[in-house]
Amino acid sequence: MTHKGYAYIRTIGCQMNIYDTEKLFTILKAHGYDRTDVLDKADIVICNTCAIREKAQEKAFSFLGRLNDKKKQKPHLITIMAGCVAQQEGEKAFGRIPCLDIVLGTQAFARLGNHIQGILSGKTKITDIEDSNRIFESIPFDTGETTVSRFVTIMQGCDNYCTYCVVPYVRGRERSRQPESIVREITILAESGVREVILLGQNVNSYGAKEGIASFPRLLEQVSLVPGIQRIRFATSHPKDLSDELINAMGDLPKVCNHLHLPVQSGSDRILKKMNRGYTRKIYLDRIAKLQKKCPGIALSTDMIVGFPSESEEDFEQTLDLVREVAFDGVFAFAYSDRPNAPAAKFSGAVEEEVKMKRLNTLLNFQETYTEKKNQA
Repeated sequence: MTHKGYAYIRTIGCQMNIYDTEKLFTILKAHGYDRTDVLDKADIVICNTCAIREKAQEKAFSFLGRLNDKKKQKPHLITIMAGCVAQQEGEKAFGRIPCLDIVLGTQAFARLGNHIQGILSGKTKITDIEDSNRIFESIPFDTGETTVSRFVTIMQGCDNYCTYCVVPYVRGRERSRQPESIVREITILAESGVREVILLGQNVNSYGAKEGIASFPRLLEQVSLVPGIQRIRFATSHPKDLSDELINAMGDLPKVCNHLHLPVQSGSDRILKKMNRGYTRKIYLDRIAKLQKKCPGIALSTDMIVGFPSESEEDFEQTLDLVREVAFDGVFAFAYSDRPNAPAAKFSGAVEEEVKMKRLNTLLNFQETYTEKKNQA
């Protein structure tokens, strides 16, 4: 493909977005655009966005808003909002960012090349947030440098509909890639020098269940057989789907790292029910006990949300008590914030911002003592 120019991508958000950015670069390369890390050099600028929290969303709008002046200096510059905020906002994004050319949803990446061609042919303000029941496959992007660790998305979307979460609305319903395709991608990565892969999905534990293909433990076995791969990690696991089969696979497969990130979100059964998490505190702790028995010394990390609507001091104390009981190696904690389309945005009993921040700081300081102990050990 003839060289047409340079592409710059600003990535905001999770590991899945980092993986999606690599896909976007692969597509752009096929259409004649080379990667650049220098914004002023770019002929195409993409912001790959995240909608999980308001702060991440506003970061995207702030970055894209600054492109207005660059567009005046370089009229041929193509500006694109991609990913979760694009999916959520659709055409409304043009109201906030008039200099935008393309709004590209999470399931529209396969059509990026056509949309760029459309802009070059004189089209304006293209929006593509169409759903797709297929995952767009592409050959892994060659970063040009030896990378020891790489992300590999094995599934997209989510069917859990936790009441605080926008993922089902911006990533679509859950769908899994074929195991052969995943193994082929990992084989290519291993041949390029990658030694660790991190398998990604909104809920990797339910991989393949809908399609009736290989279960997640079976997929781990297949990935373990790829020559050159020495370490396998994965995220994110949903506690309600953490099966005995997966726990056994983690203990039996030497290449699977002795670490699990298992988001609990709250230690209170009342709040867990309001969150629609599908498990109780007891079920979570039972899973942890099984894990620790099968995988001695396993490192455990989790996600917590404080200040969920109607969370009382008693609910929060139960969260602290769960942290005390499990003694996590690490906790990623966040203050609850309303998200568009998420049912919890309509719940009564909003917790005051000041109380949320106080609880967040208390939780982080509380966890710090356990993290320090684990690190010293």
